Amino acid sequence: MKDESFEMRPDIQRQTGEAYSKYQELGGIINEEDCKNAWARAEKATAFIKSLIGQAKEIARYAGIILDNSDGVDPKVKLYAVLRADNKPEDVKHHHSQMSDQRLFAEALRMLGDTDALNKLVDAYHKVGTYCPICLKVIESDEECR
Repeated sequence: MKDESFEMRPDIQRQTGEAYSKYQELGGIINEEDCKNAWARAEKATAFIKSLIGQAKEIARYAGIILDNSDGVDPKVKLYAVLRADNKPEDVKHHHSQMSDQRLFAEALRMLGDTDALNKLVDAYHKVGTYCPICLKVIESDEECR
């Protein structure tokens, strides 16, 4: 049985201003306005691009993250799909649409405050001697993934 965690009640967290602070504490780098817009769109969205749902499900499967589709689409997948569907504005130098799929999925997990899933994702992709698509480095030693 799920308790009412940060992930289950982002509406309450956003109203108190805690959600973005928590997101930043977890290493999040998307600006506050984009986060708020993504949270709102993910809550209201009922239809998603099928390929984006598939990408998120495959990333979760690879990392051993169990998705809860009992109420339709898992919130992790919804938020990833909303973020991935965003287009980079012309007047912005850096935008989340430029991130790798794995890195963007990590941002969605941070936005939801899902540290268990975030740790699984990092453990799956952040391996010594390989390129990590989350922190964008070839891992040489016990470096931390951001």
